[in-house]
Amino acid sequence: MGLALRNATILTMNDAGDVVTGDLWIEGDRIAAVGTIPPEVTPDTTIDAGGALVLPGFIQTHIHLCQTLFRGAADDLPLLAWLRDRIWPMEAAHDPATLAASARLAAAELLLSGTTTAFTMETVHDTDAVFDALTSTHLRATIGKCLMNSGEGVPRRLFQSTAAGIDESLALHRRWHGAAGGRLRAALAPRFALSCTRDLLEATAAASAAHGLLVHTHASEQRAEIDLVRRETGMDNIAYFAAVGLGSPRLCAAHCVWPTDAELQLIAEHQIKVMHCPGCNLKLGSGVAPIVEMRARGIDVSLGADGAACNNSLDMFHEMRLAATLQAMRAGPGALPARDVVWMATRGGARALGLDHEIGTIAEGFKADLIVVDQQGLHHQPGRDPYGTLVYAARPTDVRVTIVDGEVVAHDGELSWADVDEIRLNAADAAARLLAKI
Repeated sequence: MGLALRNATILTMNDAGDVVTGDLWIEGDRIAAVGTIPPEVTPDTTIDAGGALVLPGFIQTHIHLCQTLFRGAADDLPLLAWLRDRIWPMEAAHDPATLAASARLAAAELLLSGTTTAFTMETVHDTDAVFDALTSTHLRATIGKCLMNSGEGVPRRLFQSTAAGIDESLALHRRWHGAAGGRLRAALAPRFALSCTRDLLEATAAASAAHGLLVHTHASEQRAEIDLVRRETGMDNIAYFAAVGLGSPRLCAAHCVWPTDAELQLIAEHQIKVMHCPGCNLKLGSGVAPIVEMRARGIDVSLGADGAACNNSLDMFHEMRLAATLQAMRAGPGALPARDVVWMATRGGARALGLDHEIGTIAEGFKADLIVVDQQGLHHQPGRDPYGTLVYAARPTDVRVTIVDGEVVAHDGELSWADVDEIRLNAADAAARLLAKI
C-alpha cells in the first residue's frame, strides 16, 4: 500500500507556507495524503520521522556532472584561465566510461545530501553516457550537451559546427526526453556567449522555440568575461542573448553576478530564470550577485552548486547559507530571509525547470520527491525555527532519508541502488585515467 512517514514536521513549501505536524502518505510515485493518513491504509513501509523535518527534495539548477572527477584539479584560478588551462582540456579528455563514473559519483553525493533534481550542462561529446548512467541512480535530471563552436583556447575536440551541435542535441531529446519514467529530460546548453557564434545562438533559439526546450547557459559571471563579450558583440550578455532570440521564459542563465540595470529589466521582461551559485562565485572571485534586487523585480531565482571543480562541494546546505549571509552583507540582515532561501532551493528550482506543477511542493498529487532532515544533533538545538535551522545550522549528514518518485533511494548514508565504496573506487580509477590523458 505504499510508504508512510510518521510524526514529521512537514515544510510543505506551498503558497501559504504551511508547516504541518503529522504524517505523510505516499502511494506509488505520488503524495497521497499530508497531515493525516486514512485509517484504512496499511503501509508496506513506515519511517518514523519524529523529531525530523520533511521537505521537498532540493532542486539544483546549475550543475556540471561531468566535472565531478575534476574536484581539486583546478583550484585557485580566475574564470577564463580556469576554463582554458584546466576545465576544457579535461572535458575534452572525457570518454563514455569516465563520464559515467563522474555522473554516478555526482548523483550519489547529491542524493545523499538531499538534492533530488539537477539541471546539468555536460561536455560536448558522449552525452548518451550521462543519460544512461543516471537511469539507475534515481536522480531526476534535465541534461544538455554543451554547445561550443568558437573561443580562444578551446581544444579541437570541443569544437562542433552549428548544424552538428543542434542536430545532436535534438537527437538526444528524441532518445532520452521522458526516459526513466519521466525522470530524465533534455535541454539545449550553449556554454556562454564567448564560446558560441551568433549563428549557433540563433539556431539554439529557433530549436528552443520549435521544441519547447529549456536553454541552459552562463551569463555575466565575471568582469573580464563581460568586457570580452562587449568587445566582441557590442552588447552586454543578456542584451546579446535577447538580440539573438533567446530572451524567453525558457532561458535559464547561471550566475548573473554583474548585470546592469538595463539587463535586470530585460531579465524581468523576458521572464528569464537566474541560477545563483554563491559558492562557485566566491571561489572563482567572481563577486556576489544582486539577488535582493532581482527578487524585488519579480525575477525567479534558484540555486545550484555549479561543478565540483569550482566549489568543490555539491552541498545545497552550503549554498543556502551563503546565499542568505552574502545578501545580508550586501543589503543588511534579513534582506534574504531563511524561508525565502529554502523556497529558492525547492519551489524556485521547480519553477526554473517548468516542473512546479510536479515537484518542489508537498501536496496531494505531487511527485513524492522528499527528504527527511534529522534535528537531533547538538548543532540543531534548540531549533526554534525550521527554516533558520535548515539554512544556518543543518549539514548534509543530517539528511536521513532521500525519496524520489516515492522510492527510498538513500537512507542513513547508504544508497539503495549502488554501493558507496564501489562508486568511490570507480571514480578514483576513472579520474586517474582521465588526468593521465592531459
